[in-house]
Parts: sequence; structure tokens; C-alpha cells
Amino acid sequence: MRSGTYKESYRELVVLTDNRAVWGWTVAGLAVLVLLPAFGGAYLVSQLTLIFITAIAVLGLNLLSGVAGQLSLGHSAFLLIGGYTQAILMVDYGVQGFIAIPLSGLIAAGASLIVGIPSLRLKGLYLALTTLAFAYIMQHIVLISEDVTRGSSGMAVPALSIGGLRLSGVSEFYFICLALVSLFTLVTLNLVRSRIGRAWNALHHQDIAAVAMGVNIVRYKLLAFAVSAFFAGVSGALMAIYFRYINVENFSITLSVEMLAMMVVGGMGRTKGALLGTALLAPLPEIVRFVFSLTDGAAEALFENNIYEVRALMYGVVILLFLRLEPEGLAGIWRKSKRFWVNWPLSK
Repeated sequence: MRSGTYKESYRELVVLTDNRAVWGWTVAGLAVLVLLPAFGGAYLVSQLTLIFITAIAVLGLNLLSGVAGQLSLGHSAFLLIGGYTQAILMVDYGVQGFIAIPLSGLIAAGASLIVGIPSLRLKGLYLALTTLAFAYIMQHIVLISEDVTRGSSGMAVPALSIGGLRLSGVSEFYFICLALVSLFTLVTLNLVRSRIGRAWNALHHQDIAAVAMGVNIVRYKLLAFAVSAFFAGVSGALMAIYFRYINVENFSITLSVEMLAMMVVGGMGRTKGALLGTALLAPLPEIVRFVFSLTDGAAEALFENNIYEVRALMYGVVILLFLRLEPEGLAGIWRKSKRFWVNWPLSK
């Protein structure tokens, strides 16, 4: 039985995990996800694909707001930029989809400097309102740029292809998104334990002390915006391919609030929290829809006719419950449960 977490070297402090059980459960979980399309239906695979796509954006938002402490309410703007960049590159310029995905992330990262540079002296609510204003501005730019973005009509997005072979099946895109969310999770874990992650953490908790210790506040704040926007841009590009048609309604301000809720419910500043929060809240509307379908027709009709109101109510209730009962989110529940079973039967 593990009796402590004592470290004897710096390498042990920054290792991803020194517990073989964690590696075993991780491999087992990935194996289940890889084999799932062979046993699960198309609907389940499609919903998991959307969870993977959303998780990439939430991981980026967690780096910006949870780790670096730069609160953003307009993160949907970077998904919008990534989604429209993906569509424009594929439709108008004939760029291969797999090449357009990282390019969409880079364009979103470049656009983050537009809001990042003016926000260097802002923090808290003022920074959140600045990012919110940026999201509104980007939506209106898309609407008035009809020659490029097709305005309010939106754009159709072709499926991914390799050498002329179209990857339009649900399972093919599922594996692509699973590989990408695994890659971005690994990148996030390594970023957090690196010099960059420690600098972000210092800026979050004691920015004045961090500057006194030699942390370049301008460089690391802009880097946090750029990295987070790259994650969101890639997520937006995948979302465009997933829906096969996009307009500004796909990237509304509500999406920013939902991602922020996923981060809070999962546990701010924790990678596993971002993943757990997304896994809980992203499919929540579908879970409630299923529950309502088991009742009489009136309840199901109520949900169908008031889907947006019910969805907002669900997110609000879940956030309030977690803030009141478990402020550390799902990651906190996971940590406490693990500690209980590790110390069992001596747990208190």
C-alpha cells in the first residue's frame, strides 16, 4: 500500500505519475475507447466524438483561466475563427483538411494577440469583459464579411480525405478526434509541469512576486492566450468538420459560458478536471432528453419546445450545486475518493 508521496529528486517531482496503477488504468481506458465503435452504436460514437472535440477547447481554456488565471468569457471567438478558417481553406483554397486543422489553430493563436496585447494590464472582471466584447466583434465581422464567410447563410464543410479517400464515416472521425484529444491532453500535462506552466501558476496566484522573481509577465500572458487559442482553433476546426455546416450560431456566447461551466464543475486548474467536466456536462442535454422521453408525451414536448431554456437551467443548477457542495469540482471528488480507498480500512 502506498504510504506517502515523498520525493527524493527534482525528476520525481515533475514526472507525470510514479504510480503504475495510473498507467494501467489509462491504458485500459484508452483500449475501451478504441474498441467502443465496434460495440457501440453510431449515436453513442457521435456523442463521444463531440465530447472529444469540446474537451480540446476546455483544456485550452483551463490553461488560460485555470492555470494562468486569465479569465475569459469570449473563448467561443477562437472556436469561431478556427471553424471558419477550416471551412474557407478547404472550400475556397482546396487545402487538405488535415493540413487546414493545425493552420486553423495557428490563425486563432495569431488572432489571440488582438485581445491579448490590449489586455496585458487587465485582470479579473475587466479582462473577462474584454474577451466577451472580442467574441461579439468577431461574430459581427463574420456576418458582414459575406464575400468570405457567406454571412448569415453559413458555409458547408466537406469531409476529411486522405489521397482521395473520403473519411466521412462516424467511426473514422471518432478515431481522429480520440487521437487528437489524447495528444492535446499529453501536451497539457507536460506544459503544466514545465517552466512555462510554473510561470503561469505564479502569475495566477502572485503576479507581483512572480515579476520580482524574474518572470516576464508580458511574454507568459501572451503565450497563455496563444496556446489556449490554438487549442480552441483546432477544436473549432474539428467542430466544423463534425457538423459539416457552420454559421455564427454554432459559436455563440453561450458556448463560452458552457465551456467555463465545464472547467468549473471539473475543477479549475486541473487537467483531469477539464476532461471530467466535459464528460459530464457535454452530454447532459442528451441525458435529460432521454430521461424526458421515458415520461409521458407532455414532458417530452416541454423539453423539445423549451430546449434552450431547459439547457440553461440544467447548467445553472449543476454549477450552483458544485460551488456549494464541492468547490474543487469533480477532480476534488476524484482525489478524495482515491485517498479514501488508498487508506482503507483506516480511512476517516
